[in-house]
Formats: sequence, C-alpha cells, structure tokens
Amino acid sequence: MKRASLASAVIAAAAMVLSTLPAQAATPGVSATEIKLGISSPLTGSAGVAYGKVPGAMKAYFDYINANGGVNGRKIKLISRDEKYLPTLAATQTTNLILKDKVFALVGALGTATHSKAYKAAALAKNNVPDLFVNTGFSGFGDTTKYPTTFTVLPNYAMEAKIMSKFIKEKFTGQAVALIAQDDEFGIDGVNGFKAGGLTLASTTLYPQSSLTDARAKALLTGLSAIPGKPVLVLFGTTDVTAGILKAAESLDLVSKFTWIAGSVGGDANTLLALGVKATTMTGVVAASFFPDAKDKSDEYVSQFMKINEKYNTKGVTFDNVVLQGMNSAMLTVQALRAAGKNLTRAGVISAIENK
Repeated sequence: MKRASLASAVIAAAAMVLSTLPAQAATPGVSATEIKLGISSPLTGSAGVAYGKVPGAMKAYFDYINANGGVNGRKIKLISRDEKYLPTLAATQTTNLILKDKVFALVGALGTATHSKAYKAAALAKNNVPDLFVNTGFSGFGDTTKYPTTFTVLPNYAMEAKIMSKFIKEKFTGQAVALIAQDDEFGIDGVNGFKAGGLTLASTTLYPQSSLTDARAKALLTGLSAIPGKPVLVLFGTTDVTAGILKAAESLDLVSKFTWIAGSVGGDANTLLALGVKATTMTGVVAASFFPDAKDKSDEYVSQFMKINEKYNTKGVTFDNVVLQGMNSAMLTVQALRAAGKNLTRAGVISAIENK
C-alpha cells in the first residue's frame, strides 16, 4: 500500500507540474518575419538640425539589409521617436518605445543627459532591454552595475579630452587655453579629462544645454578676446553650439583671434558648413574625430555607406559624418543580431555582444 501511495503521489505531482507550467513568454518585438527596434533622438529643435539625420541613416542601412535577406530571415523595422534633446521628453519617448511600441531593443540613442535619464525611467535594466551602441561618449555608460544592458561604441569623453590635452601641449606650447563646454555629464567628463591630461586652463566656461544664444556667444567671445596673445579656444559641445560660436566670431571679426579646436561631438566639418559656417572660417580649425572623413571614398566602409545612402535614404540627404555614424551603428546592430542566432532573445543578443 505504501508503494502504491508513493506511486500515486509521484504521478499526481507530475500532473500538477505539467498543468501549472506557464506558456513560454514571447520575446517583445520579435516575430517569425520581423524585428522591431527603437530609437529616441532629437529630430527637431537646435540639436535636431545637426543630429536629425541619425535615424534616417540607420533606417537606410536596415532597408539595405532587408533587401538582401534580412537577419536570419527577419526584416528589421525601426521606430523613431523625437525627444528634441530634452531629458524629460527622452524619458517619455523611450518608455513609449518599450511599453507602447514594444520594441525588441533600443539602438543608437543620442545624448548623455537625455539617455541617462531615459534608461532609468524606462527600466531598461529591469526589463533586460538591449541598449545598443549609444551615440554618446559618456564614461558612465561603461559602468555595468548601473547600465548592465548598455553597449557603447564611441571613445569616452574623458579619454578624448586627455588625447586633446596631449596634442595641445605638444603643438601650442606657451599659448593660453580656454575651454567652453556643455554643463552636464558630457561636458564634465571632458573637464575631468583635460584635468587628468595635465592641461592648464586659463578659462573654463560651462553652459546649460540650449542656453548659448547668439548674444551670449558674442559676449563670451568678447570677454575671451581679452586674453593676451592668440589663445587656444576648445569647444566641447554639440555641433549646433560649435556652429553658433564660430558664426558669432565671424560677426565680431574674431575668427583670427583664436586657435580653434573642437571635440568629436561638435567638430564635423561637413555638418558645420551645412549649418552656415563659412569655409574660410573652417580653414585651420582642428577637430577630433574617431571616423574617417565622410568624403574619403578610398575607405571601403565610407564608399559602401555612400552607395547605401544614395539608394535607400531620403532623396537629397547629404552624406556626412552624422550619416556615417548612424550607418556604422546600424551595421554593428545587424552584426549583433546575427551573432545571437535564429532563436532571437534579448538575453541572447546581450550574451552575443559580450562573448563574441
């Protein structure tokens, strides 16, 4: 009787387990034919003028991939939301991408202050949402404790500032150095990098994002022009701000007063020219860059991206470093998705990037 009772109990337990196992939850944003990805970035506003091309460039690359078989038989759909380079709106739009649009992963999120707020608000870590190849060099995103699902692609701003410090000390010995930087994690990262690089600054100006109007830029340049000699003026901000400062210098006839150096974020010559900076002003400006020049057709990636831009991007979009950066991030995303295999899961993509 004991043996019979034991057998009955085992059978009953097995039946109970089989009847209460939940159905395997579907991976958000993935079907047999499609992968939904999302990007929150500035499409309008002052930053949108410079960086509004990023989502279109990524979509163009994904369309090229879709036309050539997709990723393991699935086509990529990119959903883009405009956050105007505003942290609060970025938090809302990123949350919308996760909860309303139900995307599989985020790609190419742009901006330090915007995305750090959005990451927390949308609970990306809790939901294990892959946060792929963010368009920011904020060193904090390398902290896997705070941002366990985030993957960077750019050199961090502190590293960049240390490299710029070395360059300035070697090339402009004896010249005073003034720094104009954005007053958030982006700019502070740079300030710390210049300090770590041992660069002595005669002046440091930090401005809140979107606050450096033409009038303020002119007042700032007028004050800095009192520095003796030909000071080195380092611009560590977004491209729209760099353009605004250079155009203010044109108005004040102060272009030749300074030796101009721009960081990688605001130093793309093609974009600055498109924003109205004179070609004569650009001559002699030094800019940091982690990409080849967008006009260098001898580079095989530039050449290929140019062809994709012409065929798949919105007609008339000029190929520049912003488009190049967007396509580069899209290319890396495709590589990550392929590496994760046909059984696509969020955890699988994260593991593939970490291990492959």
